[in-house]
Amino acid sequence: MIKQQTPFYQKLTIYLLMFFLLSLLIIYGGDIIIPLCYGALLAVLLLPIVHFLERKKMGRVMSIIISLFLATALISAVFYFLAAQIMSFADDIPQIKQQLNDHYKTLQIWVREHFNMTFREQHKMIDNATDKISNGGGGYIGDTFFSITKFVMVVVLLPVYSFLFLYYRDKLKKFLLDIMPDKDEYKVLDVMEESKIILQSYLVGLMIEMAIVATINIGGFLLIGLKYAVFLGLLAAILNLIPYVGMLIAAIFCMLITLTSSNQLSDVAWTAVVLIVVQFIDNNLIMPKVVGNKVKVNALVTIIGVLIGGALSGISGMFLSIPVIAIMKSIFERIKPLAPWGMLLSDESTRKN
Repeated sequence: MIKQQTPFYQKLTIYLLMFFLLSLLIIYGGDIIIPLCYGALLAVLLLPIVHFLERKKMGRVMSIIISLFLATALISAVFYFLAAQIMSFADDIPQIKQQLNDHYKTLQIWVREHFNMTFREQHKMIDNATDKISNGGGGYIGDTFFSITKFVMVVVLLPVYSFLFLYYRDKLKKFLLDIMPDKDEYKVLDVMEESKIILQSYLVGLMIEMAIVATINIGGFLLIGLKYAVFLGLLAAILNLIPYVGMLIAAIFCMLITLTSSNQLSDVAWTAVVLIVVQFIDNNLIMPKVVGNKVKVNALVTIIGVLIGGALSGISGMFLSIPVIAIMKSIFERIKPLAPWGMLLSDESTRKN
């Protein structure tokens, strides 16, 4: 008897239903899932250090604690440096307000000349818009407090999750092997090893890329005489970690800050030129050489994945989308019914004949 093959539209319906359910899980359970994912990423990143310390006859617990301490010290140093730059920027807020006021007056004159709208009418329109925002903003204080509380919880839980992932890594590996049929054991081991290599290479490459991009940004901003060169250069490099979308956000933010801190519109144009040049260098030299397309996911899927990740879980989802897609591709390529989806996710230049 010939086994009837399931039609593609039925399979697609099941896949879309699963995607919908996973999306709901992320939306409503993101406060639990996202910190767990970051904890797993940090654990994978620290795994070589833990293995090195364990080979030096240190116990597992002590090796993990030392690795987490080094990671915490490095992250704290970066945040301290960034906070110092933000404080320097905050000291100039009165001057920035004055610059904004000057630009606002110039804009009012331009609107009056081109749209025949008096100052009184402009003020009335702005007041109406402000009232609408104020009426809907009663929960801003509560939302801000909730966001700060959630951030503190993530900061506290992140090293705890990473510690537990590293400590129970053998048990987790055995669990994954036990729930799979014996004939698929080699596939599971292959996926785990490839995922580990991809994540480690990708994360280390991103950190090196961020350091190089920050250095070039700061050098370019200092060259054109930008006031907040170090702060903006470092911030643009951090935002650049978000694929495709991050540099666009950084460019808009840097140009706005330059506009408020300089009377010369040419400084805004030069800021855009520096960022465009750095982006060109990053895309054509730094990214291919340093990161080396470790995830091997095509550009279209990357952009769609980043947008979906941002829609589901904000900036955290945008950053996590690339590693998640890379792991999905590795799994799909080893499961025969899902192999076409793995091919769809992969970069065409890496496709096997």
